Amino acid sequence: MYEHILLPTDGSDVAESGIVHGLNLACKHGSKVTVVTVTEPLGGQFAFASDLWSPSEDETAAFDEAQARIAARILSPVREKAEALGLAVETLHVPWRRVAGALIDAACDRGCSLIVMSSHGRSGMNRIMLGSQTAEVLATSSVPVLVVK
Repeated sequence: MYEHILLPTDGSDVAESGIVHGLNLACKHGSKVTVVTVTEPLGGQFAFASDLWSPSEDETAAFDEAQARIAARILSPVREKAEALGLAVETLHVPWRRVAGALIDAACDRGCSLIVMSSHGRSGMNRIMLGSQTAEVLATSSVPVLVVK
C-alpha cells in the first residue's frame, strides 16, 4: 500500500513524532523511506523581495555551508534509525525553498505514496503569525498526507 514514504523533519521534538510513526509504518509495509529537510532562503519569507536586501556572495556561501551542516546533523540520526530497522532509506536536503512546496515536489519527484509529517497544532493568531507548513501541504498535495500530533 505504501511503497515509498516521505518523512519531513526539521530536527525538532515535534517532527520526531512524525518520524517515529512514519518509520513504524515503513516497517509494517516494507516501504522505502526518504527523509527530507528543507532550508528556506536566506532572509526567510522576505528573500524573494530583492529590492529590500540582497546578500553578498560571501554571506550566501556561509549560509549555504551552515545550512548543509545543520541538514546533515538533522538527517543523520534518522538515517541511522531507519537503517537499524532494516529499511531502505534516502536522505535529502532541499536548499533555498519554501518548505511546503519543496515537500510536495520531493514527494512527487520520488514517486512517494505517502507523506507522514507532524503538526505543532497551532491555531488562531499563532497559526496566522507562524504559518502552518502542514496545513499548506495538506491543502495542496496530490500525495496522501498523514498528520501526526
